Amino acid sequence: MALRPFANLPLKALSLAVASVLWLSISGQSTVERNIRVPLEYQNVPPGMEIVGDPPGQADVRLRGSSGNLARVVQGDVVAALDLTNARPGTRIFNLQSSEVRVPFGVQVVQVTPPTVSLDFQYAGQKVVPVSPVIEGEPEPGYVVGQITTSPSTVQVLGPVGHLEALREATTEPVRVDGARKSVTDRVTVGVEDSTVRLREPQVALVTVEIVPAPVQQDLTGVKIIAANLARGFTARITPATVTVLVRGTRERIAGLDAADLVADVDLTGLARGQHAVPVRVPNAQGVAVERIEPATVTVTIR
Repeated sequence: MALRPFANLPLKALSLAVASVLWLSISGQSTVERNIRVPLEYQNVPPGMEIVGDPPGQADVRLRGSSGNLARVVQGDVVAALDLTNARPGTRIFNLQSSEVRVPFGVQVVQVTPPTVSLDFQYAGQKVVPVSPVIEGEPEPGYVVGQITTSPSTVQVLGPVGHLEALREATTEPVRVDGARKSVTDRVTVGVEDSTVRLREPQVALVTVEIVPAPVQQDLTGVKIIAANLARGFTARITPATVTVLVRGTRERIAGLDAADLVADVDLTGLARGQHAVPVRVPNAQGVAVERIEPATVTVTIR
């Protein structure tokens, strides 16, 4: 085939001119350096392992290149990545090398800071913990918080096993009961205070706070004491013969209560003739709790 050096001469001349312009434009640019803060990615975390704590999320990278190339570098063009394929439980140190930084064509990585990254690894696990709702505020005077129910009552939490072992509960957003005189129901978000662990899935709980009348207390005087289990053929004199009993219950229940509704006794089982100091017993009545008995002990004379 014959050599034809002058074939397509106009096209060749145009190509040469374009190449010359490009070479002149590039060669005319100075080489500069620029510092940029870039995202730090953690790749290939081994299955069943988790990074503990708050690892660095960024790295400082010094770039070198032509002024034109560096001027076109924008956020996202440069990313530093650490390969964690060989990570094991415990504290590990990884070198952050220039070769692990992705940069656009024509840009060179001069330095990466920090040059090493220390990471703590633990085995991953899961745990079921109860949901403890947070209640804020006070009901209307004369009312108190009663039973509190949460649905769901438990949630599943994922994270490093060391942190899961210390986790005792998940909590909710506050449920406010300010000025309430009837039950309060609210739908609130569930979360955990330890940022190292997380819920398996986002969770919302339905919390119901029962608001009930506050219990009141009242002294009932003149509650008669009877002798219980006195041996046959004996008589007993109780001094004093009555006691004062402090009771607690709802306002409605206490309002209709008097001393005759309570039973006070002294157990004389096995006691012989003579004087004895015997404690007074007053069992709780329906809807009423006995808080205190005065005097708590009386003198019993057996004949």
